[in-house]
Amino acid sequence: MKQTRKSTGKISKTTLTTGIDLGDKFSHYCILNQDGEVIEEGRVRTTPEGFAQHFDGVSRMRIAIETGTHSAWVDHMLRGFGHELLVADARHIASISASDNKADPHDAEQLARLARLDPKLLHPIKHRSLTAQADLTVIRARAKLVEVRTTLINTVRSTVKGFGERLPRCIADSFHRRCHDAIPTHLHETLAPIFGLIEDITKQISVYDHSIEQLSKGKYPETDSLRTIPGVGPIASLTFVLTLGDKHRFERSRDVGSYLGLRPRRSQSGDRDPQLRITKAGDTYLRKTLVQCAQYILGPFAPDSALRKWGLSLAGRGGKSAKRRAIIAVARKLSILLHRIWVTQQPYRPFPDIVGRAA
Repeated sequence: MKQTRKSTGKISKTTLTTGIDLGDKFSHYCILNQDGEVIEEGRVRTTPEGFAQHFDGVSRMRIAIETGTHSAWVDHMLRGFGHELLVADARHIASISASDNKADPHDAEQLARLARLDPKLLHPIKHRSLTAQADLTVIRARAKLVEVRTTLINTVRSTVKGFGERLPRCIADSFHRRCHDAIPTHLHETLAPIFGLIEDITKQISVYDHSIEQLSKGKYPETDSLRTIPGVGPIASLTFVLTLGDKHRFERSRDVGSYLGLRPRRSQSGDRDPQLRITKAGDTYLRKTLVQCAQYILGPFAPDSALRKWGLSLAGRGGKSAKRRAIIAVARKLSILLHRIWVTQQPYRPFPDIVGRAA
């Protein structure tokens, strides 16, 4: 339903800039003319039909939206209508996220004004294709099941401990087999449904594992070269490829670490330049996955390599804090190495001629 400030009829100019604040049910929009004046504002239903009714068949305009649940499909749809899309990184727009006058119509106007003034102010991101998004959903669904299974296993173990018993140690995949008979008799009836859920979830995780393997071999064969790095398996390699989407989006491989939030924050002023924690920007799941790979590389079972030696030297400079910093540093180097191998398709070498060339 439109609520116009000024009725302009059918939009025909090519110099219009629109900001859309995406909501779950309704999205508010604001349209500016070339002089920065608001010529129309209102709201549309956050559905494909709602956006098609308002933005299909009108002259090309620049449209700014924020990252969020609906941003991917809205982005692809509006581009299909011929509009120029800017997808703003919501974490970098303090004038909106930290505003003391935050409201959907106001946010839509702010997006439009920033897009009209300088698109770089929006820190625009590029969505992956819908096909890649669907394939990545397989990995995300598996991760959620692993999280649920871990919660259920911890619940069973803590419940048994409350009765003075302990269950045997085992991996999560075999928990429902190894620990079922160790449950105290008086808890069997209570905990049996949870064991059934754990078994069903474990089976479904195996199905997802098979799907991920098939995706890697059939649609993303470039992951084969990434998996030659010890500690990088089918999930990590496929997540890396699908999350980045296009290997040529980065001019330098070292930019990948910053994109994934693995570089330290900076708050430099004058002579003051404190050491801060990492930014944690970018995709959370991929960052966690790379950290897990780094933990293996620095662990007792990983083969020797230049990256491992470098990481262990960092870890040896102090206590637990040094080890944590080393893991993050190795994860950042690993992201750079993965991108370099993806771009060049050169084989992984544990000890390159010049250590750190890829980093």
